[in-house]
Parts: sequence; C-alpha cells; structure tokens
Amino acid sequence: MPLDLGAKGSCHIGGNVSTNAGGLRLLRYGSLRGTVLGLEVVLADGRVLDCLAKLRKDNTGYDLKQLFIGSEGTLGVVTAVSILCPRKPKSVNVAFLGCSSFQKLLETFQICRGMLGEILSAFEFLDAPCMNLVEQHLKLSNPITESPFYIVIETAGSNAAHDEEKLHNFLDKVMTSSLVTDGTVATEETKIKALWSIRERITEALRYDGFTYKYDISLPLEKIYDLVTDMRQHLGSRAKNVVGYGHLGDGNVHLNITSPSKDPDLLAAIEPYVYEWTSRWQGSVSAEHGLGLKKRNYIYYSKARPAVGLMADVKAMLDPKGILNPYKTLPDH
Repeated sequence: MPLDLGAKGSCHIGGNVSTNAGGLRLLRYGSLRGTVLGLEVVLADGRVLDCLAKLRKDNTGYDLKQLFIGSEGTLGVVTAVSILCPRKPKSVNVAFLGCSSFQKLLETFQICRGMLGEILSAFEFLDAPCMNLVEQHLKLSNPITESPFYIVIETAGSNAAHDEEKLHNFLDKVMTSSLVTDGTVATEETKIKALWSIRERITEALRYDGFTYKYDISLPLEKIYDLVTDMRQHLGSRAKNVVGYGHLGDGNVHLNITSPSKDPDLLAAIEPYVYEWTSRWQGSVSAEHGLGLKKRNYIYYSKARPAVGLMADVKAMLDPKGILNPYKTLPDH
C-alpha cells in the first residue's frame, strides 16, 4: 500500500482519498493523486459514478476522479478505489540521527537525497520537545545522545548489500562532516518499529500534555522550523509547549501547541497569526489533512479568490442542495 500514516490502524481508505492523505512515505511513492487509478463515487443525487479504471494512462477527456480526491466528501462519497500498489521492498533500513541545528538537518537532507536517491523512502524530523514528550508520557527511550533535532531516515530497496553500502557511505559522510552528532541504524523489524514509534506516537504523547492546537502547514524547506521558533516567541509563557515535527522530505511541518486546558485567549493569539505567517511565505494552511470545519474560512490565505469561486461553482453543480458534508472546506460566504 503506497500510504503509511499514524492512523493506519483505524482510518479508512475512502477517508484517506477524500482528504488526500500524505503520510510518511510520500517522498518515495507520491501523493494519492498520483497513485489512485480510479474511483467509484456516489453523487448527491444518488447516481453512481463509475470511474473505477485500472489503467495507468487514460486521456479520454477530463480526469474526473481528481475532483473527489481531497474534496473532503463535499462533492461525493467514495465507495471504491483502484490504487496502484508498488512491490513490497525486500530490504528496509531505518536510521535515527541527531543534529545540533535545523540548518545542519537541512544540509543532511540535501546530501541524503543525493547519496541515497532511488532507495530513500522517508525523511522525517522531530525536535527535542517532541522527544521529551514521548519520553515523559509514553516512557519511550531515546536511542541516541540528546540532541536539539532528530531525523528518521528509511531506505527501501531490492538488494540488502547494495542498500546497506549506500546507507553506510551516507552516514560516514554526515558524521565525519559533523552534520550529524550521533545515530543508530536498525535492520530488524522489531528494532525498525521501535525507532518509527518515536516519530509516529508524538500525537499520542501530545494528548497527555493537555489541550492541543494542531496545525498542518507546508512551507519552503528553509522556513519550516522558523514557524515553530517564531510561534514560541509570539506566545511566550501563554503556551505550555510549542513543538514541531513532520515530513521534511515533503516540506510539511506539524505545529502543535499545548495548554493545560482549552484557552480562548491562547487560540486568539495563535489564529490568524499562524495563517498570516504561512501566507507571507507562500505556504499552505493545510498541507495534507484538509480544511474541514475549523479552517474553511482561512482558505484565502492559500487560495486566490477566483479559484475559491470556481470551487464553489463545482460544489453548486454537483450538490445544489448542499447535503454532502455541509459547512466543510468552502468558506461561509
């Protein structure tokens, strides 16, 4: 399955398609927009739209399935999916590394892309506050020396010896150049799962830290962590924790802010500041989870008014009575 995300134990593929979920390995396999070959969708008037093609190439008119991928159920209900599944890799390695600064983390990523190339399947990051939360609330152990930033790198290929040699050469380069301060590598499934759990269970750890305000932002790589540091300075002592983690390979940061309880004053300090900041750097206010109910009125920070107007026209054509997932995605007016 060319999709892997923290909610994989409970989520459904129809919902994944409807939110265009990205997940942990978009760097390797691309988004659902590229891997979904066809859809069956029930429209608002009860018609069943059969676009359940299995062909990789079909240029007979408009690619209608794309209307429903990422539309959050506002245009139709996805009832069947035809999806392109790659071969399962025979060789998987996971490296967990520490970096002393975000700039060195970015430099490590550029070298990683150049040296690991075709076998690179994931490049994730988390900051020290995230590590503190999983240690404190979930009792997970940090497998390396304490660092300001951590990286999870996964390689997946067909030749274990080839992949391990490439990974060894990459690690040797970033360690000798002091881009990486410490690291560990796992090749056995149990150890791989243990390393991945540090990254995947951050959301769970945040639940124990208090009320959480969650933001899913995409930005130019060099600006990703500036959002987190600027938000810390902006909020000061009003927030309990301000943490950043996510898919560096995709330019996607998950900004999470916790407080002891739900705090309207804190929310007013966060929004619209976070969206204004994102818009200033031409980012997206929702990288992979959709706008839903809470973010629909912030759509103009990322979309031009003519584009939003066309979206409303499509909605009115396919769902004139507004019965499909009402009050979602499109702004109030």
